[in-house]
Amino acid sequence: MKKVSKFGGSSLASAKQFKKVGDIIRADKSRRYVVPSAPGKRNDKDEKVTDMLYACYDAASEGRSYKKILEKIRGRYEEIIEGLDLNLNLDHEFAKLEENFLAGAGRDYAASRGEYLNGIVIANYLGYEFIDAAEVIFFDEQGNFEADLTDKELSERLSHVERAVVPGFYGSRPDGSIKTFSRGGSDVTGSIVAKAVHADLYENWTDVSGFLVADPRIVEDPEVIETITYRELRELSYMGASVLHEDAIFPVRKEGIPINIRNTNRPEDKGTLIVETTCRKPRHTITGVAGKKGFCAINIEKAMMNTEVGFGRKVLSVFEKSGISFEHMPSGIDTMTIFVHQSEFEDHEQSVIAGIHRAVEPDVVELESDLALIAVVGRGMRSNRGTAGRVFSALAHARVNVKMIDQGSSEWNIIIGVKNDDFEKAIRAIYDIFVLADL
Repeated sequence: MKKVSKFGGSSLASAKQFKKVGDIIRADKSRRYVVPSAPGKRNDKDEKVTDMLYACYDAASEGRSYKKILEKIRGRYEEIIEGLDLNLNLDHEFAKLEENFLAGAGRDYAASRGEYLNGIVIANYLGYEFIDAAEVIFFDEQGNFEADLTDKELSERLSHVERAVVPGFYGSRPDGSIKTFSRGGSDVTGSIVAKAVHADLYENWTDVSGFLVADPRIVEDPEVIETITYRELRELSYMGASVLHEDAIFPVRKEGIPINIRNTNRPEDKGTLIVETTCRKPRHTITGVAGKKGFCAINIEKAMMNTEVGFGRKVLSVFEKSGISFEHMPSGIDTMTIFVHQSEFEDHEQSVIAGIHRAVEPDVVELESDLALIAVVGRGMRSNRGTAGRVFSALAHARVNVKMIDQGSSEWNIIIGVKNDDFEKAIRAIYDIFVLADL
């Protein structure tokens, strides 16, 4: 069995955290490939190494004083090395880093050094081979990720290596210059490595025990989601849930490799398993509930609009011309409502209203602002009757007025529109009726 284990910045912020990581890896011989992030914050007042590297590079490239920042960065690594009692000296690496900073190697190069140096440290600590990501992860001249070339080179390289550390977050262009991933960071690298070695599991170790059913800032101590499908994950992430970026999911999803979100500080917790599909029955009818504030609704009324061929296209073309994307579009026989981001719409509202009048000659156009959208998501909703009824019963009991409901034919999710002021109350009501009431 082969596992790829990616560790986030909080998991590698200090020697103490490194030791936890070492214990986790040594506890399972199948954890053969490790992808580290740069050291994160040790406490709330601390700085991430990546942020310090940016500051140091900016100062050096602009001719300002940078030595103190550089020494502070060096100190972070030396503290880890000493705490792990390693026979490792990074003087040569820091001399090269300083030289490249002064030569203007670029902010991507600067940002990548946190993962690069941490990779050297953890490889030394574990006794694994260190492989510079710049040698196996490639971008084209325009900075676009070269998936096929990377997969071919990385697969070949790792096929000859039993255990290796590949730093996350970066790769190289054809000219050898460093390029970082714009989104997803080290999570993307972990996924790419997992695909290349045909891993049985991609573990993503962080400081939480998996994804939560609801936002902990709204619901006190929400349950952890045990198993979630990629489809459910996409629905929840689209509505604002803090989850892995899609770029970090695609390589393993394509290969059918499951992802396990785990907690470095609580390795006994099973975390959340992300899979393509599963016959496992979910613990609750819903998998999760998430949402976002800051929407407005454009309500269009016109008698017999349903008989006008192209009515919807004409309306949407008005939004397209203004560069505004729509979120949802519930409709009736004589009504159509377009939900859009309020911040995007406000600067164009009068031209959009005028455009709608010219395009379809409506009877009435009304605007409603300060709305929130909530997604109730779960594969269990298809096999449980009365899910929508339970949602509206909970909202009515909480005295929340529903502005909109939209449910697709898949029956995997229900989208509900409420006022911004009712957003948190609505989330708590839905969580209570589907999770707490089931306990």
